[in-house]
Amino acid sequence: MALIAEATCSAAHGNQAKDWAAVLRNDAQAFHDLVQENHPGPANTLDPGFSARNDRGLARARNRASKVHDYAGYYWAMREYAASFDDGHVAYVPAQSAPAIPSRWAGIMTGYDGRGRQVIRVSADAARVPLGAELISCDGITAEKLALRNLAPFRGRWFLAADRLSAAPMLLVDSGNPFISQPSRCRFSMNGRPIDTSLEWRAISSKELADYRKTAAASSTDQEIGVRELTDGTQWYAFPTFYGDANKATEAALSSLISDMNRDRAALAAAPRIVFDLRGNGGGSGIWAQRIAAAIWGQDVVDALPPESVGVDWRVSPANIAILEGDLGRIPTSADTLDRRGRLEQRIASMKKALASGQKLLREANDRQPIKAVAPPRRSKPVYVLTDAACASACLDAVDLWKRLGAVQVGQETNADTLYMELRDDALPSGLATVYMPMKVWRGRPRGSNVPAIPKYRFKGDMRDTAALQAWTATLPSK
Repeated sequence: MALIAEATCSAAHGNQAKDWAAVLRNDAQAFHDLVQENHPGPANTLDPGFSARNDRGLARARNRASKVHDYAGYYWAMREYAASFDDGHVAYVPAQSAPAIPSRWAGIMTGYDGRGRQVIRVSADAARVPLGAELISCDGITAEKLALRNLAPFRGRWFLAADRLSAAPMLLVDSGNPFISQPSRCRFSMNGRPIDTSLEWRAISSKELADYRKTAAASSTDQEIGVRELTDGTQWYAFPTFYGDANKATEAALSSLISDMNRDRAALAAAPRIVFDLRGNGGGSGIWAQRIAAAIWGQDVVDALPPESVGVDWRVSPANIAILEGDLGRIPTSADTLDRRGRLEQRIASMKKALASGQKLLREANDRQPIKAVAPPRRSKPVYVLTDAACASACLDAVDLWKRLGAVQVGQETNADTLYMELRDDALPSGLATVYMPMKVWRGRPRGSNVPAIPKYRFKGDMRDTAALQAWTATLPSK
């Protein structure tokens, strides 16, 4: 499962005349009710503040309605509501037909250096503000406080370095948010020399903004699924996505690469190190990490691991049962799918029984036992897992699994996820957006809620520089 990507503010059609305050109130109420009825949080005794958090988000959105006169106001109020859950699996995503929101900028885009400071990445016009200058303050407000005011409430999880990295390029971009004020004058510093400049705001196209933002992003890559052998014999595997279930081309590429791993066991055993490059991987299906682990360490070693959690609790609701029944209907009936269909049929039957008895949560225990009491010897040569700030959801599950098998994480701190998972999606009454939310919650997962995976060896350069990363990994231990 993947965290929901940040939605863009542009779409196909113009800003039609509507009572946008009423649209906001109706959609916010629907969002609230869908969460209360279908999300595990309201029934989770280990998260006692969840329903109050949902209520506060609704109240905030309704209070915003008095200042909402166009689509942009509606969008940012709903965006703030979704962000208030601090969960990448709870999201508000505009429909393709939603109105466009024009953006403006002052010719300056910022990045983030990971130490709480905003750093210039792109400057279109500004000889006066050179690339690499540090943003100190705007209108007397420090860069950190400006980001906390203008970005954090509408993106959530500001405590995560990965989310600050992702949001940083938008600090000096105006995307029509009526609930914040844009600065007029900023101070930068270059080599200790202060640079004061007035901001001259002007339009920027959505394509140009996306291109600049990609340039500024600290963890964007264009790599494809594949393997290469480095000069020292290192086997470098690129896994930029695990979205194999939804994309047939991706599924074919992942399956082919894993088949090659299984055929080339002797070459893998001889390699001084293996690198799993997960840069840009925002998640997908967890099955790929399991199959990769079996190819590298052996299925017997994977099977010898103890269960990674106690199990999960499913939120019991008619709508969630309907989602599972829809999933069952999409699984073809064949010998290869009998086990999968059987598990899902049992889950649906148990959910219906729990619903009839008034249960809010249904425990699905992880009763898998290790096949062997003691695991066979692990791989003697190192496996390095290279991560960046984009790594989330199923990517995090891969890091967790491979580290349990002896892999060493390197590179950059990952993103994080809560204990809530398994997404459902619902269109809001306005038709302007879809909201996403989880249906089940982990029990006993070792890595806590919204806790990133931390590398043992940190790369201090540009995570987009593959050549530099390959040279760096060659310096890491080979035993």
